[in-house]
Amino acid sequence: MLGTALRLAQSGGQANAGALGFARATTDWQALCADGHVDIVAVTAPNALHEPVVMAAIEAGKTVYCEKPLSTTAASAGRMTEAAERAGIVMLVGFNFLRNPMIRLAREIVAGGEIGEVTGFRGRHAENYMADPDMPHSFRTHPEGGGALTDIGSHIISLARYLVGRITEVAADFSTMQAFWPVAPGSSERAPVEVDDMTHALIRSESGASGSLEANWAATARTMDLSFEITGTGGAVSFTQERMNELLLWSRTPGRSGYTRIEAGPAHPPYGRFCPAPGHHLGFNDLKVIEVADLLEAVAGGARTYPDFREALGVQETIEAMQRASAARSWVGVMAAETATRVRQ
Repeated sequence: MLGTALRLAQSGGQANAGALGFARATTDWQALCADGHVDIVAVTAPNALHEPVVMAAIEAGKTVYCEKPLSTTAASAGRMTEAAERAGIVMLVGFNFLRNPMIRLAREIVAGGEIGEVTGFRGRHAENYMADPDMPHSFRTHPEGGGALTDIGSHIISLARYLVGRITEVAADFSTMQAFWPVAPGSSERAPVEVDDMTHALIRSESGASGSLEANWAATARTMDLSFEITGTGGAVSFTQERMNELLLWSRTPGRSGYTRIEAGPAHPPYGRFCPAPGHHLGFNDLKVIEVADLLEAVAGGARTYPDFREALGVQETIEAMQRASAARSWVGVMAAETATRVRQ
């Protein structure tokens, strides 16, 4: 897997550097991490390859901006978390959907008690990019890659933790819908699929809310269904990334019950930094801009970032609890991220 990734980097690195206006490029990540002219290392390698790059960057004292998931195992994520915290570096994990102003608004509504006591959370991340039965194997379908739950389920887990608190207990069911995939593009040779295409989970949270989560990368007709509904004793909020500039709010106002659409605008920071008028819409790439801006502000001012490695470790602990629950066919407790690595030692 590492050899394939390096060959792809070598073939495209120089061409991309020229097209994007960079003065130089390298395919040697070790040299990059050691380069004194580099302040921030962004890790966008296949999921299972994050740890060696992150560890080298930490050792060199760099700021580390790692794509989600931090790793594909909690043990690996724990090693990176402890190393980063010991080194005192600035760190950020790329759960970019958390940067949507509508997600921030949903958190404010929930935390402020506007929908009463939270009783339920229903979340889903469903896409169709792995629905083709002739899709070749890749780092995503390798057992070390983690499957749909790790690849995109980490996003909806991060949202659940951000909005309703830490998940403490889970039950789950893994499904592999396509038993075999070609070993390479156009190949007639097929190899078995050993990861989940779809996972359904029941959850209980530290706040007392219960609910369900789904991760599905073979969801026919869905291109970006990252969605949730949070119910409370006095109302509810609902969101889907397919309409990422809207949040639905339901209240018990007599004679006016029903969802009200809140449209994104300058009143929802940092929307106003992109456009002075409401309803003109942010896009996916704007979320990455917001994320990088938050990282740079942390580098400049020393503020703590969110989500940091410790939070990403909590996401990975939740994923592994779901994997254990599916294998055991029972409810399983989620180890707290604050104690996970200490218990393992």
